[in-house]
Amino acid sequence: ASGYPEQTLQILFEAPLFSSTSHMLRVTFGFLALKRKTAHYIVTSADTVGVDEQTIIDVLTKRTYSQRREIAFSYERKAKKDMITALKGALSGSLESVILGLMKSTTQYDASEIRGSIKGLGTDEETLIEILCSRSNTELLEIKQVYKELFKKELDKDVAGDTSGNFAKLLLALAKRAEPSAVVDSEKIDQDARALYQAGIGVKGTDVPTWISIMSERSVPHLQKVFQRYKSYSPYDMQESIIKEVKGDLQKSFLVIVQCIENKQLYFAKRLNEAMKGKGAKEKLLTRIIVSRCEVDLKKVCSEYKAHFGESLQKAIQEHTKGDYQKVILSLCGPEE
Repeated sequence: ASGYPEQTLQILFEAPLFSSTSHMLRVTFGFLALKRKTAHYIVTSADTVGVDEQTIIDVLTKRTYSQRREIAFSYERKAKKDMITALKGALSGSLESVILGLMKSTTQYDASEIRGSIKGLGTDEETLIEILCSRSNTELLEIKQVYKELFKKELDKDVAGDTSGNFAKLLLALAKRAEPSAVVDSEKIDQDARALYQAGIGVKGTDVPTWISIMSERSVPHLQKVFQRYKSYSPYDMQESIIKEVKGDLQKSFLVIVQCIENKQLYFAKRLNEAMKGKGAKEKLLTRIIVSRCEVDLKKVCSEYKAHFGESLQKAIQEHTKGDYQKVILSLCGPEE
């Protein structure tokens, strides 16, 4: 089923995707949505020269992941070649990173980003923290399953092997957590708020295991109320308490958890702003957030960005990026609202 209206639609796109020694293959994607909601992708080929990046951007950014996969299957049937391999040969740099990211499901993309952050020398803690501390229990469970399918490894073991101390314990607790009860218990809220205070600001030193237990084992609605109640015990809010009590990657991780529980879309808006401070942009960070949220909540992230920073995300992207990379990122964000 196409998911499109039942009236007949025909949208034709031409996109040369890969080269041989002397020519490019032109591929025409024709999408026909017919009555009974059936869909067929028609792929034809002809010789041409050059790569039409704009058409590739237009075709792939204006489709859902499932539609992009249908295009890829049709391409392979007609051209007898793998479309992802063709895209790798036709594109390069940050544009290639975005387009190849779009050819993965959101879960596959997250799993691949985690794998990239821990394989080889050193660990990209920033990526690891962002993904593991911002995803829901259900999303993390799916990521673990896909991670094992893609890399034949256990996510828990890979994280444990690349991190240490309380930072490792927190990430592992998040990766292993079960779906908590959605029931919000007023008495339990008060107990947890008091426990967080007594494990941190209320004593000398910090009882980190208590913080880890509460923040990794409770539901989002429950923790939202816990953090509100916490302020009746502590002179500082939860984020201020974290900054005072712990340092380094552990501090960053707790802060991401709290920020996402309070307003996940605002957290990602702030991360996007960080990616575009100063001249240019941190393209890896910008790409990761835009690609991973484009089919989740990117419209809401755009709204939070404008409300918080006083200008649209699209305008910021125009100021800090250029060329085809700018075009593909703006296309994923959509028009200003």
